[in-house]
Amino acid sequence: MASQRRVAVITGAVHLASRGFNLVLNYASSTKDFEATKQEIESLQQDSIVVGVQADLGQPTSTRKVIDEAIKLSGKIDVLILNAAIMPLKPFLACTEEDLDKVYAINYKSPFLMTQAAVPYIPQGGRIIFLSTSLNSASAVTEPYVLYCPTKGSIEQLSRILAKALGGEKHGIRVNTVAPGPTSTELFLKGKSDALLKSIAAANPFNRLGEAEEIAKAIGFFASDESTWVSGQILRVNGAYVV
Repeated sequence: MASQRRVAVITGAVHLASRGFNLVLNYASSTKDFEATKQEIESLQQDSIVVGVQADLGQPTSTRKVIDEAIKLSGKIDVLILNAAIMPLKPFLACTEEDLDKVYAINYKSPFLMTQAAVPYIPQGGRIIFLSTSLNSASAVTEPYVLYCPTKGSIEQLSRILAKALGGEKHGIRVNTVAPGPTSTELFLKGKSDALLKSIAAANPFNRLGEAEEIAKAIGFFASDESTWVSGQILRVNGAYVV
């Protein structure tokens, strides 16, 4: 029964399906990508229910739409994972007000509002997991990330504040953040040449980029019962790219 399984809302989830979660997945436009993910999850034969919600998270009403679909599934949200983001790369002086509004709407405002909408439906012991970036602890972060990194800095502070505000007897929710380093995902690879990607990989002690599955395992830890005494933490998953 759907109501007997834990429900995870993921914006942007194969690893959690392998742990027995029902999943609500948000996607911006690519139905094809969602269907491919759904088929991969179904191939695990875990009997996970997978619901897709097409929504532009740059629009405030869309965040409510995603939460409503999760509530229809079982009336609760055990784990909220907020990883929807855009990463426009521009020099500082080329950034427009429109650029700034768009990146903050998706990278900060959307997870803020979605969390507000979700909290009444997260039971004691539930989890909120934000996604940030290891670049925020790198002194050598470069100018093209001037739009992206500040939004993720805001997410890290939000995570710390909510860990205190939503912990304790009233809500009992654990809040953490996973901050990946350079990883082979569409978000990171987009707009980068092969030569640039090779140079980034070469800067890592393991001479490679991270893989999405490695990030998923870190998220899985925060979503699991193995992390009951972990809250308010930023876990940088980057193979020592940034220490």
